[in-house]
Amino acid sequence: QVDLVESGGGLVQAGGSLKLSCGASGQFFSRYAMAWLRQAPGKEREFVAGVSYSGRATFYSDSVKGRFSISRDNGKNMVYLQMGNLSLEDTAIYYCAANRVGIVEQNGESYHYWGQGTQVTVVG
Repeated sequence: QVDLVESGGGLVQAGGSLKLSCGASGQFFSRYAMAWLRQAPGKEREFVAGVSYSGRATFYSDSVKGRFSISRDNGKNMVYLQMGNLSLEDTAIYYCAANRVGIVEQNGESYHYWGQGTQVTVVG
């Protein structure tokens, strides 16, 4: 079992930026693939970004490619999502998730551990 806690969400103007953080418990963090997924009202949960266990490979959905950047610090058990040029369509609850196999997948069912989520609201 691993606990994931997201932080950094809030209210931001369209065109602005925001950085989300996810802290993980446990000694096996460096073995997990990590991902950010989001869910907006009336929409299905969607994959946003993922990073391999080593940090050497990253993946992004087409809607955020070029605007968002995922990174990890295995020494601190932390994962980050830097978001830029935000639009109203980015408003959602953002979740941090872990895959203990170590492989990034876009299917949310592939992730074994989930955080509580953090709300991002874009206005303008």
